[in-house]
Amino acid sequence: MEANEFGPQGFPELKNDTFLRAAWGEETDYTPVWCMRQAGRYLPEFRETRAAQDFFSTCRSPEACCELTLQPLRRFPLDAAIIFSDILVVPQALGMDVTMVPGKGPSFPEPLREERDLERLRDPATVASELGYVFQAITLTRQRLAGRVPLIGFAGAPWTLMTYMVEGGGSSTMAQAKRWLYQRPQASHRLLHILTDALVPYLVGQVSAGAQALQLFESHAGHLGPQLFNKFALPYIRDVAKRVKVGLQEAGLAPVPMIIFAKDGHFALEELAQAGYEVVGLDWTVAPEKARDRVGKTVTLQGNLDPCALYASKEEIGQMVEQMLNDFGPQHYIANLGHGLYPDMDPEHVGAFVDAVHKHSRLLLQN
Repeated sequence: MEANEFGPQGFPELKNDTFLRAAWGEETDYTPVWCMRQAGRYLPEFRETRAAQDFFSTCRSPEACCELTLQPLRRFPLDAAIIFSDILVVPQALGMDVTMVPGKGPSFPEPLREERDLERLRDPATVASELGYVFQAITLTRQRLAGRVPLIGFAGAPWTLMTYMVEGGGSSTMAQAKRWLYQRPQASHRLLHILTDALVPYLVGQVSAGAQALQLFESHAGHLGPQLFNKFALPYIRDVAKRVKVGLQEAGLAPVPMIIFAKDGHFALEELAQAGYEVVGLDWTVAPEKARDRVGKTVTLQGNLDPCALYASKEEIGQMVEQMLNDFGPQHYIANLGHGLYPDMDPEHVGAFVDAVHKHSRLLLQN
């Protein structure tokens, strides 16, 4: 390989920058597409790779994470890769025990029950050094991608991480976590600050390791109404973006586009569009044209096909994609699902979704 085929960090030169250009709000020749949870159980090769290991052991193996991240790209012409990892590696690095219970999801045997439990958490400044395995996975994957498409890094937002740490797992109401917000607002802010202080160096570290974009997942935004969201979620979402950008500058790293995905956070669209992120991800409950009206032209939108639409026939998937592209408009837009892929989905239908985005967006742009 010629020396000039390597970028500034010694990584292979990027051949397809469509996703990054769209994220920065630049014009593209077609609409880029990737899928949340594209490295997932719907792929037989994923199930094979994962079979031998427990979930978090897989997360701690750079070799396994790299392989899982690359699998969907061997099948589909996706415009971005997203590193295989989990948002709960951050609470783990803060010293909490987390196990993945098959068929049930994540479980914290000793959740945070009262304010004094915060004393058990490690210093957030040490978190990045605990998560070196994620950085190694990113660097390895970025090398092996050989410049095919950009690599996205990610983390969970403070409120979403707090819900798991307090609830001890998933919950349909988040009643325990919300009880904290109402009964222990000071302790809640203290915890959210700790999480923000952990997330900033973690995200900067991902870019330093080779991530070319970052997505923050506020998966549990919908459990908060506008008041609680504005008090306990939004300030930290803003803070993460602001501090990561400063952190990148201080580390002498080029800026990367940042995506905020606040699932069911439609009541805060305007605020999210002004929270310091280049891209706002939407779930399928939001009408694209209304979202466009509300956020203006300043940000790129990402989303938002109902993942369950992939249960439809390939022909219908094509029609729904066409409609979605018409509604969003082909520019300042990254196509995706409104949530992650489900384990029982047919890979061929995922392929039909990806192909339909490329085909219809090119047609739209020609006319």
